[in-house]
Amino acid sequence: MQVITITHLPQIASKGKFHLFVYKNDESAKTISHIKELNKDERVVEIAKMLSTGNPSESAIKNAKELLNA
Repeated sequence: MQVITITHLPQIASKGKFHLFVYKNDESAKTISHIKELNKDERVVEIAKMLSTGNPSESAIKNAKELLNA
């Protein structure tokens, strides 16, 4: 079974086995959407960003690692 969830809640996002980062680029007269699979370190950073505002603090990074390992 496969479930795709879109969330901004770090507690929910941390439960996934894989994380995809979706972003858009404006090129000429059109917007192009991209999807990137995140590696382990990128997953920690993205969860930490969800836990804090702006650049993630050391405590947010530690908390993100704990959420991902739970």
